[in-house]
Formats: sequence, structure tokens, C-alpha cells
Amino acid sequence: MSVLSARPQICADFDVSPQKALAERYRKVRAETERLAEALTAEDQTVQSMPDASPTKWHRAHTTWFFETFLLPHAPGYRIFDERYAFLFNSYYEAIGPRHSRPMRGLLTRPGIADIRAYRRHVDAAMLALLEKRGDEAEIAALTELGLQHEQQHQELLLTDILHAFAQNPLSPAYAPHRGSPSGNPVSGGFLNFEGGTIDIGHAGAGFAFDNETPVHQVLLNPFRLAEIRVTNGEWLEFMAAGGYDTPAHWLSDGWQRAQEENWHAPLYWRKHEDSWRAMTLSGLQPVDRDAPVSHVSFYEADAFARWRGKRLPTEYEWEHAARSVGARPDEGNFRDNVYLRPLPARTGGMQLFGDVWEWTQSPYSPYPGFRPAAGAVGEYNGKFMVNQMVLRGGSCVTSADHIRPTYRNFFYPHQRWQFSGVRLAEDLPRRKACAPVNLPPFLEDVWSGLSATPKTLPSKYFYDAGGSLLFEAICELPEYYLTRSETALLVVVARGLAREIEPGTALVEFGCGACTKTRVLLDRVANISSYVPIDICEDSLNRSVEPLLAAFPGLDIRPLAGDFVQDIALPEQVMGSPRLGFFSGSTIGNFEIDEARDFLRRARTTLGQDGKFLVAIDLVKDTSALISAYDDAQGVTARFNKNLLERINRELGGTFDTEAFAHVARWNDALSRIEMHLQSLSDQTVSIAGREFAFSRGETIHTENSHKYTIERFTEIAGEAGWKVLRSWQSPPPEFALVLLG
Repeated sequence: MSVLSARPQICADFDVSPQKALAERYRKVRAETERLAEALTAEDQTVQSMPDASPTKWHRAHTTWFFETFLLPHAPGYRIFDERYAFLFNSYYEAIGPRHSRPMRGLLTRPGIADIRAYRRHVDAAMLALLEKRGDEAEIAALTELGLQHEQQHQELLLTDILHAFAQNPLSPAYAPHRGSPSGNPVSGGFLNFEGGTIDIGHAGAGFAFDNETPVHQVLLNPFRLAEIRVTNGEWLEFMAAGGYDTPAHWLSDGWQRAQEENWHAPLYWRKHEDSWRAMTLSGLQPVDRDAPVSHVSFYEADAFARWRGKRLPTEYEWEHAARSVGARPDEGNFRDNVYLRPLPARTGGMQLFGDVWEWTQSPYSPYPGFRPAAGAVGEYNGKFMVNQMVLRGGSCVTSADHIRPTYRNFFYPHQRWQFSGVRLAEDLPRRKACAPVNLPPFLEDVWSGLSATPKTLPSKYFYDAGGSLLFEAICELPEYYLTRSETALLVVVARGLAREIEPGTALVEFGCGACTKTRVLLDRVANISSYVPIDICEDSLNRSVEPLLAAFPGLDIRPLAGDFVQDIALPEQVMGSPRLGFFSGSTIGNFEIDEARDFLRRARTTLGQDGKFLVAIDLVKDTSALISAYDDAQGVTARFNKNLLERINRELGGTFDTEAFAHVARWNDALSRIEMHLQSLSDQTVSIAGREFAFSRGETIHTENSHKYTIERFTEIAGEAGWKVLRSWQSPPPEFALVLLG
């Protein structure tokens, strides 16, 4: 942990004397250590699972030894509890004298738990007496606050060490009962842009700080982007499924060697259970929560994940600058004080930078310019550790909330995994003039980001400009493309049932309406639909699709809405009081990654209301040859549709793609149960987009679209996680297709 300095605590105004306030803080912190230990048996308190960890008993004694060694010499007449404890419970203080070896701490069968309890009570009585008399003296106050901050670090270590010990036990014991998942939906977010510039780094305000947070100094930051949320378990599962642990290209050399030597294939505490993953937590073995931040990964793993995503880890300076820029506050984080002892989904609203998991940065732990260690033995801790370690920021779910701040520097060796450590992604932005806006147009931002990734990607939502929409309409008429015919035939059957199930005055809300051809099946047959809200990203295509409906259904209230339906949607006020039926056709939900599909279904639940219903089309798993033909037709229409995305980039973003230098590729990914569309470079080439160049090697692909294929059971599971229940489902004859009604 980031440790010891003699920088004094500057006290705020107190309703009581400074002595009494400091004494009360002392009682509170010391009592918290005892509370954390009370959940453990005597046997638990003596266990040590590895050299980096320490027994709970040792943590309790070492923090007590600190006060006895550094504070109580100021108390005249104090009697040392046991002279031998100076050897047993010293940690790294060479100036104090010799010490018991850290890897051997677990062999300390004596002193026992009762002796440690008596030791703490003895020192506490003397400390409280000292604080009552001299707690207003600057040196006493500074050393006491230092000792309390040090003890809060060991409270966190106590929990991380006991989790590691329990994880080695095949019975998977729990430190405390499981309290279930938090209420509310997790945040999903993109990236925030920061201009950078010359900024101040380091602690300069009132209050406590360790010496390694000082002195304040200036650094130059280039423009950068920082992810709004931490990498989730769901994203990590995708990394694993894509061979992240088996592809050396993603890894630093030392990291790859360590991963091979220690057989890393998942985060530290994950265990494969049949077809799913479980993780050892402080509440025992629990199913992996896909929406929670990934935890217990090393710097090497964090860096490999970032490379796989075409991003990087932030520097500690970028992290600190972002925390100050967005006004992030520690009291908004999920810490030990206000949530359960495990990583939880980030709170909604804002950019949560504190709590849940410590975040690896790419910054080596080194001294700030002008750093000087504190005088005396207490100055040993920080300076001598400033080599071969990496900085983490932000605190975790086992950190105390009043222990953290934007300047706090934690540090560990890059291979260490047993801490609650996770990942937030960053990437560079192009240099700009100081007065120029940093935010890019969304299309350009997504293209730059996707082509900077490894492997390269482009968002499929940009297929549907006017030309792309016409090409997709042509695809729907192809003999190989069974999806439209199967869905349309099934909709005729489904419409009869819907006509009986939905209320009069229902508003039909269609996400991604396209040409509205399938919608007419519902409008022709379901009389209770009184209004229609078609939503589509392309306004030109939307207007063209709606025009014939206005003539065909003169009594229907049609309110087209141009927008990105995967984002939060505000429906027209005129339909907000009506019963709502959502419609998502074309098995478009298959274009989403599983986490994205779940997030979309959650947002649709909010848009449609708790009483709303949602009709969703899904394509089902089937014979691979039928799937490939549907996405690589003999006439080459799908190939033109795929390449149209490159033409759109050329036209709207000044791209220099030669579409003939790329080939359309459709392939089945059995592991992820999806058809993938790619554009494969036929030669080594370089493409420029809005002044930024991207190199392609021969055979390299741009991943443009996924089409996940489901089983009814799997889709029911995902919908349930998003807050829906399956009311009914209908399935077509082969090639199998389904419509599912959610409510």
C-alpha cells in the first residue's frame, strides 16, 4: 500500500477540543479494525496463504506496534507491553531494528489471539491518555494521524489477505453473508475527452497526505480520452472468449512469461462451473456478475486487455486530472463504509472514479520532482519502494471512504493480483490548438476509435445512410436471405394474438424501423394501435419510409423520431400516457454484443414503461451453411452493402478507401454463436481519414458487423437480466426464426 509520511493533519473547526476530536477518531479507527476481525475465528486470524499476505492477527498487532513505537515514547512512564513484540511486529523499519521475516508470519502460533487483544487494549489506554493531554501538539497530532491512516491501510489488507486465504480452501468459506446485487441498473458509458495542457499534480490542500503525494509539480498532458466506467466482467469474458490469454501479441514480454508460468486463464478468483463462471468473494463462491467491474487482475492483464481493445491504460496524471476536471468525489464511490465488500456496479450519474476497484495506471511508482522522504524512521516506507512497481488510483470496495482522495497513490508489483484491482481504459486524442474544441463529431470519433483498435472495427449502425438503407432493402429480397420472409410470415400469425392482447389506444414504438415493411403487417391486423413512433438513425430514410404510411393509414397518429435508438430515447409527449408496445424487427438485436443487447433491453424497458410490452425478433441457431449463404449472397449485394460503409467514410469524412482493395468476408464464430462480417485488406496499404492515417497489412480485416444467433432459452435469460419476462414466443419452420413477446 501507499504508506507512511509525517505530513501533519491540518484540523478543521471542531465542536470539541482538538485533543478530544483526535481521541475520538483514534477510537473509531481502532474499533473498526476489531469489528473487521470479529467475523473471523481464531484459526482464521492465524492463517497466511502466501508470502505477500499476512495473518489477521499480525495486522492487528503491527498497527498497535506502530503507536507503541512512534507515539508512546512521548508518554512518560509508559510500560512496554512485551519487549519481544518489537521483533515480531516490525514490518520494514530497518532503523528500528531486526524483524521477523514476512513469509514466516503465518508460523507465529504465539502470541495468541487473547494476547494480541490484551496488547491492543494496553496500547489504546495509553494512547487515549496521551491524546487527552497532548493531542493538540503538532508532532503528536501528525504522528497519530499517520498511524491511523496506516491502520486503515491494514484494514484493507486484512480483508484482501483473508479473501486470498479463504480462496485456497476447497470449502469456499464466507467472511460475511451475501447481501445480493445492488438495486438499480449499472451505468453504460463511452469516453470523456480532456484537453490536457500544463496542469498541477500532487497534494497541496488542507488535510492529511502521504509524502509520496507531494510536492505539487507541473506536468504536460496531451489531449486524451478516459472511459466513463471501468471494464466489466462481461467485457472480460469477451476478452477470454477471443483468446486474450492465449495470444502473445496482446502481452508485454514479462507479462506473457508470468501468465504462462502461473497458468493464467481468468481473473485470480474465477472458477469455471459447468458452462458458467463463479468467483470467490468475501461472501463465498458467487456467480460472476457480468455488470460488475472486473477485479483481481494484474497490471499485465490490464495492459493486455487494453491492447486487445486498441486502447491503453491511463497515466496516473491523466487519472488525477480527470478526477478534478469532472469534480469526482470520494463520497460518491462504493467503499467499505457504505456498500458490501465486493465490487459493485458503478452508481448512475457522473463519472465514478472512486471505489469498487483500484485502477491500474501505466505510470511507474517513482518520486515526484523535489520529493524528500520524512526525517527519521517513519520516512523509510515510501522512498525505498519507488522502483519496479506500478501506480493504482481510486480506492476499492474494501477501502475506507475517509481514507481516499484524488492525489492518493497506491502501488503494487505488476504481477500481483490479490488486491481489488481493475481496469479503466484511455486513449490519445489528436493534438489541437488550445482554443479548438476537443469533442469530435460522433461518426468521426467512432471511426477513428474503431480503426485504432486491435482488431480493427467499425460500428454497424453507420451502415444505414440513404444508400445503405436501399441496399439492405435489396438484401431482404434475396433468395438466400431467409430472415425477412420467415419473420413476415411469422408476424401474420403473431398479429392475431396481439390483436387480442394489447389494449385500445396502444402506441407502437419501433426501434430501427428501416423501410417499415414488416410494420405494415401489424398495422393492417392490430386495430388497437392508435399511434406509431418509428425510430431510425437516418432521417432521409425515415422520411421516405413514413410517407406511404401516411397515405395508407390516415387515421393513425404517426410521429417519426430520428435518433440513435441504442441511446436513451425521449418519446413524444403525446404517446407517454398511452399503453406502449415496442417492436424490434429483423433480428437486429443480434448485431449487438451480449452486454449491449442486455443494455438495450434495459433502456427499452425504461422507454416503454413498466407496463409496456416488447415484441423482439431473434434469429435462431441453425445449420451453418444456411447462415453463411444469407450473409454472403451469390449476387454480391451484401458485399456492396458492407463496402458502402467505406464509401460513406470517403464521402462524409474525407476518407481515401479504395473499396476494390477490400473483400467482403462472412464467417461463423461457433464459440460466440454469431455470424461475423469483415472487410479484408487485399494488400498492404494506408488509408487517410480526416488527416489521420491508418495502416492495413495484407489479410487484415475490419470487423463491421455481428449477427448473434440465439436459442429461446438463452434469450429468455438475457431478457430476464434486463428486467423483462417472456410472455409468449413463436417459432417458424426451418430455417428457424422466432418472435418473442416480453412484458
